[in-house]
Amino acid sequence: MHIFHSIADLRSYLRLQRQQGKSVGFVPTMGALHEGHLSLLEASKVQNDVTICSIFVNPIQFNNPDDLARYPRTLDADCAMLAPAGCDAVFAPSAEEMYGKATASDGFEPSDAVALPLLKFDFGDLERVMEGQFRPGHFNGVGIVVSKLFNIVQPDRTYFGQKDLQQLAVIRRMMIDLGFQIALHPCPTLREADGLAMSSRNRNLTPKERALAPHIFKGLMLAKRGLISGKTTTEVKLEVAAHFNEQPAFRLEYFEIVDAHSLQTTELRLPEAQTALCIAAHLGKVRLIDNVVF
Repeated sequence: MHIFHSIADLRSYLRLQRQQGKSVGFVPTMGALHEGHLSLLEASKVQNDVTICSIFVNPIQFNNPDDLARYPRTLDADCAMLAPAGCDAVFAPSAEEMYGKATASDGFEPSDAVALPLLKFDFGDLERVMEGQFRPGHFNGVGIVVSKLFNIVQPDRTYFGQKDLQQLAVIRRMMIDLGFQIALHPCPTLREADGLAMSSRNRNLTPKERALAPHIFKGLMLAKRGLISGKTTTEVKLEVAAHFNEQPAFRLEYFEIVDAHSLQTTELRLPEAQTALCIAAHLGKVRLIDNVVF
């Protein structure tokens, strides 16, 4: 497995692969990998000759500096997982490699190590709800880094997990609007045996918090059963709120019932596979998100 830290080196490698007529699959990540990430890799390997995995903790999608500082950085361990799984190449750039080094002539302070982009994405209603409401600027950072990675790798196909449902919708919109000729493949959320969605943030939970964390999924299942039984969205939301009121270790940030395509809240009975239950909650210092589409 090749490991590249520079854009130029990765492009040289990919140029050679394409000269040989090979197709390229791409799995963008922020590292701290788990089995969920490996399932994206496996999906890519089935459909492509070469699979590239990027590992980059993108500073511009964190609106909370403490969250950025706590995000796990485990490049060596990540590569040790990817190599036996059959990854062909890892792209692990620095922030300066991705965004350039700031200079006074660019209008930046000398203390700024990285030239943050001036470009701004606005995804309209897709980003004004849920994650966008509580993490202003987050999806601008996601849009910038993913578009840059797409331009660097220029894959035939790319793979994202459905656990980040809103991110998936934003990236799909960006790909349409910017005309990326890349096939987007959403992959199912992988869960632990107790229902907790696999996430890089889970490793920041204390043992006691980890034991409580499945209440996120239990809340979603409670809501799903309620809707299927004919309860109104208001009744279901009250039940979920009561569920978390009984778990004082949690601070529920939001629970929404939305159209899985538009991400706008709905009180209608939508067609099959178009209703999404989305949740975010703080457990200790860790913020967890999850969703179920049915």
